[in-house]
Amino acid sequence: MSCAFSGATDLAVLRNGNSIRHERREIVGSVTRLYLSDSASGYIEIPSDQIERFETDTSPAISKAPAPERPNPALKLFPSGTAQTVSQQQALVDRRSLDEMVSGAGQRHQIDPDFINSVIRAESGFNNRAVSKKGAQGLMQLMPQTASHLGVANSFDPNSNVEGGTKYLRELLEKYNYDVPKALAAYNAGPHRVDRYRGVPPYFETQTYVAKIIRDFNRKKLAENPSLAHKAKTLTQRSQEMRKRPCRKLTLSKQPPQNFPRRSLLLAE
Repeated sequence: MSCAFSGATDLAVLRNGNSIRHERREIVGSVTRLYLSDSASGYIEIPSDQIERFETDTSPAISKAPAPERPNPALKLFPSGTAQTVSQQQALVDRRSLDEMVSGAGQRHQIDPDFINSVIRAESGFNNRAVSKKGAQGLMQLMPQTASHLGVANSFDPNSNVEGGTKYLRELLEKYNYDVPKALAAYNAGPHRVDRYRGVPPYFETQTYVAKIIRDFNRKKLAENPSLAHKAKTLTQRSQEMRKRPCRKLTLSKQPPQNFPRRSLLLAE
C-alpha cells in the first residue's frame, strides 16, 4: 500500500535523534520514502517505526543560495530505483569493539562469547543497524517489547543490544534447564511456541536457525581444539539416536558450568 503526502518543507525526527529535511514523503508498505527535492530523482527510505514524528521546518528563509550542506554519511542519497534504508547505509560496528562488548556480556551472564557471536551471526550478520520485516532490531534482533522487558532503551546501540540479548539468552537457558536447542528455538520463535510443542517447533525457519548456530559454534570449537573431533562424532551419533525416540530431550546438564557453553564443549546437532 502506498500513500503520498506533499506540502511545505518538513522535518522527519527519528528516534535516534537525527532529523531529515524533506519536500514531501510517501508511505510505501512498512517504510516511509522521503523526497529531498521536488523531483523524484533523489530520496531515502526509512522504516516507518524509526520515525518519531514530523515537524514543519521553521528555519528562516534565505534570500541567496545557501552554502552546500555538508553531507551526513548516515543519510546518503541514491538515485531513483536504488534507494536504501538508513539501516542499510549505516556502517557495521567495529569488530574489535564488538568483541569487547561480547566478551564483557559473556562474562557478566556466564555465557561463552563464541556462543553469543554465533547467535549474532545468525540474527543480523553483525549489522548493528539491521531491522527485520517483523520489526526486530540491532545485532541480536530484539523485538521492541523484548527490548523494553530487558531495559534496552535503544536497540541500535551495539553495547545495549548485546547486553540485552545476552541477558535474554541466559534467561531462556535457565528456563529450559540449559537445553540449548530449546533456548535457541525460544529466542527465534518465542517461548510460548516451544512450550506448546514441548521442544523445538516444527518450523523450517526455527529448525534451520537452531542448527545453524550450533554448527557455527561447534566449528569454532573444533578450529580451536581439533582433538574435539572425536567428541563431535559421538555427539552426532547420540543426537541421531535421540531423534528416533518418541520424546527427544537434548538437555546437556542440570548443573551447567559457570561459563556456558564451556569453551571445551561441543553441542549436539
